[in-house]
Amino acid sequence: MHEREPLQDPTTRYPAPASQEQPAIAHPGLTSEMVTKPDHGENDYRGSGRLEGRRALVTGGDSGIGRAVAVAFAREGADVAVSYLAEEESDAQETVRLIEAAGRRALPLPGDIRAEDHCRALVDTTVQEFGGLDILVNNAAYQMARPGGIAEITTEQFDRVMKTNLYALFWLCKFAVEVMPPGSTIVNTSSIQGRNPSPSLMDYATTKAGIVDFTKALADDVADRGIRVNAVAPGPIWTPLIPATMPPEQYREFGKDVPLGRPGQPAELAPAYVFFASRESSYVTGEVLGVTGGTPFT
Repeated sequence: MHEREPLQDPTTRYPAPASQEQPAIAHPGLTSEMVTKPDHGENDYRGSGRLEGRRALVTGGDSGIGRAVAVAFAREGADVAVSYLAEEESDAQETVRLIEAAGRRALPLPGDIRAEDHCRALVDTTVQEFGGLDILVNNAAYQMARPGGIAEITTEQFDRVMKTNLYALFWLCKFAVEVMPPGSTIVNTSSIQGRNPSPSLMDYATTKAGIVDFTKALADDVADRGIRVNAVAPGPIWTPLIPATMPPEQYREFGKDVPLGRPGQPAELAPAYVFFASRESSYVTGEVLGVTGGTPFT
């Protein structure tokens, strides 16, 4: 007889991070600079072969949600290519170590996805090294909170947000569907900001709303090819991006206003990506799953 796993209260499953003690850090932020390290499922995620033999490309896979997804995919049996900025090399190497510790192949791919040629190279190199591409996770994003709203958002920042969050997603999806076989999946990362935008993040929120419509349209476009496209919409998740892009008075209250009363951990996002990438969601496409701590994604 199997021992029953004890129930866990979701409000206290993960303790609130020591955000009051967290100093601001320079963008893009590293996990080593976090007072309370995010939980990526390193110690708890147990795979069951749901992605055995699959070949995945995860952008922003060095830390945060991307690392949690990469770890979960590897433990489910997938080889994982990890896209990241060169400045995030130390975090990326830890992700590579975790993938390889799960017995799968890791492919580190540094570079800036704002360049179309680099996005093409990400897909081509993954196919060359792994023999194909079955899963694309568009997770990388840029944000920079501006408490003064639109008056403080420069054209340079707006352009960077659009290029990172929307142009790169468009390019990567375009190149990926050229080579993906039937049964492949694309999982995009939207945000609660796509439905409940904050004035200080209006440029970021605009892209995250756009990702929802892009996901739905692309899902319809490629359904006859046997490719499914879905999105995950995280709420407030504790990652290096938070103290690297928000003023202290904002991130010290981060996540306290959701019904569950705390920010989420990257490990709590990974199962949603595994679900969308696996055969268990074979009749699901064009959907958005909110993982928001109880804030409605409407």
